[in-house]
Amino acid sequence: MEAWIFVLGSAAIIFISRKSLGSPQSHGFYRFLAWECILGLFLLNVRFWCVQPLAWNQVIAWTLLFVCLIPLGFGVHFLRTRGKAVEKRESDPSLLSFEKTTELVTSGIYKYIRHPLYCSLLLLTWGIFFKHITLTAATLAVTATIFLVFTAKADEAECTRFFGSQYQDYMKRSKMFIPYIF
Repeated sequence: MEAWIFVLGSAAIIFISRKSLGSPQSHGFYRFLAWECILGLFLLNVRFWCVQPLAWNQVIAWTLLFVCLIPLGFGVHFLRTRGKAVEKRESDPSLLSFEKTTELVTSGIYKYIRHPLYCSLLLLTWGIFFKHITLTAATLAVTATIFLVFTAKADEAECTRFFGSQYQDYMKRSKMFIPYIF
């Protein structure tokens, strides 16, 4: 059953990422690999989702899973309301529709971190990991984390090409994933 869910989930991820898969240097390519790791991690740990709900690892897991919704919600909100996304942005056809912003968003959550959506995926990854801690889960979580860092770095290169020195200045004023830290 889990194998079928992985196949169907992978098919959905491939469909969403189809334009990026032919461009191994794009942020969408690395994001695809991170999503695959997260899917595998989820399927590995899903049967432990509600086992011993008050155990220390479950408390950490649920905290991370709930907190991951915060940067996701604020990130999407500010991209949609301030990013002035246009479907026809020609610079990179592999971008998802909400990523096709024409205005650099530096307010709200973006004042503090450049990648709230990837921050959300990091929190999700580690929240799932803490559901049932194993070497295999740790390997998938670390691999997903590495791919998310590569995703952010590739995204920053793309944003620098599109927004120029404005984005480089923004990078000096903000952190990648964690406000004031990293």
